[in-house]
Amino acid sequence: MPNIIEVKNLKKAYFEHSGKVVGTDGRFKHVMAIALDPSREYKEGVIRCITSREGDVEVSGYIDRSEIFRVSMKDSLEHFSIGEQLKMQNEDIIISELSKFGNLSSDFIGFEDPDLFFDERAKLLHLYFTMPFLITRGDEKHAVVHLGHAVGRDLSSLEITEPVLMAEMNEFGQPGAKELSVVPINKQGVRLNLVESSKKEKDFTYSTVRIAIAENMGKLWKFGETVFHPKEHKIPWIGGHASPGPLFSREFIDVGEGKLLGIINGREANKKVGNKTKYGMFSVGLFIYDYENGKIDWVSPEPLIRDSEAKTITFASQFIQTKNGEGILYAHVDDSFVRAYTLYADKLKNIIP
Repeated sequence: MPNIIEVKNLKKAYFEHSGKVVGTDGRFKHVMAIALDPSREYKEGVIRCITSREGDVEVSGYIDRSEIFRVSMKDSLEHFSIGEQLKMQNEDIIISELSKFGNLSSDFIGFEDPDLFFDERAKLLHLYFTMPFLITRGDEKHAVVHLGHAVGRDLSSLEITEPVLMAEMNEFGQPGAKELSVVPINKQGVRLNLVESSKKEKDFTYSTVRIAIAENMGKLWKFGETVFHPKEHKIPWIGGHASPGPLFSREFIDVGEGKLLGIINGREANKKVGNKTKYGMFSVGLFIYDYENGKIDWVSPEPLIRDSEAKTITFASQFIQTKNGEGILYAHVDDSFVRAYTLYADKLKNIIP
C-alpha cells in the first residue's frame, strides 16, 4: 500500500494563474485535456473539444461526443488558440474495423483525451487518445474503450494505426485504457507505462491505475497489474476514481533512482442518489512511481490543487519545466477551460516523503 504522511502548506507549492490558457471560442461549450508537442518547444499541440453532451457530467451515464483540434501558442505558454480539427490518415478505415461487434450495433463517439510523446531517437511524434464505442445489447449500452495511436513526423503527418491497448472483452469492454503516462525505459528494456483503467465492484465501477507494458511505443502493448485501486487505499479525495497524469523529470525533482514524482488526478467516492450514481469532486494530487518495478510508492493524502473556480472538476493533463525549479502545469476546470499553474520544486520537496 502507498505510504501516507501528513501534508502541510500545499498551496504554497503552486501559483494559480488568472485568466484562461484556452477557453471556448464560440464553437464549443467544453474544452479539455490539452497536450503540447515537445518537438515544437510546446508551442503547438492538441486539445479535446466536446461537440455535444447528453446528461449531467456529475451523474453517471452522460455521453460526450468529442473531436481533437489543434492548438497554437499566441503570445506565451499561458495563452493558446484553437485552430483546425486534427486529421489523421486512415481514420475511417481504423474506425470501421473497430466498429464491428458481431450482430451488435456500435456507435463511435469520437477521439478523446490526447497525449503526445516525441521519440528523440527516431524523430517521430506519437499521439495517443481514447477511442470509445457504445455497444447496444438489448436495452443496455456498454462502453468499449481502446487506447488509440497515431504516428508521424509532426501533427500534420500523423497516420492512425491499430490501438496500442485493446479493451479486454471478458467483461464486455471492462476494463479499457485511457489517460496515458509515459515513463522511461527500465533496466529490462521496457516501459511500464501507466493508464487509467476500471474495475467493477459490487457497489460501483471504480477508475483504477494500471500498468501498460510497452516494448515498442507504436506497437501493441500488454496490460499489467493494477497498481492503485481507490477502494483499497481509502484516501478520501481519491476514493472513487484515479487517473495518472504528467510525470516530472528527475531534473525537476529527484525522488530516487528508477522513480519519478508526478501528478495523479483523483475523484471523491461515488454516491448513490436514487437509482443513479453521483460523482464527487475531481482534484489534482501527487504520487511517486517506481517505474523500474511497476509500483506506486506514495500518494498524497490530500489534493495539491483544486481550482478556485472549480465546481466539480480540476484535471491536469500537461506539465512543462520552464526554468530550474519551476514549471507550468495545465489543468482543465469543469471541462470548460484550461488553466495554468506554476509549480515550485523546492516547495514540493517539503510535501513528499
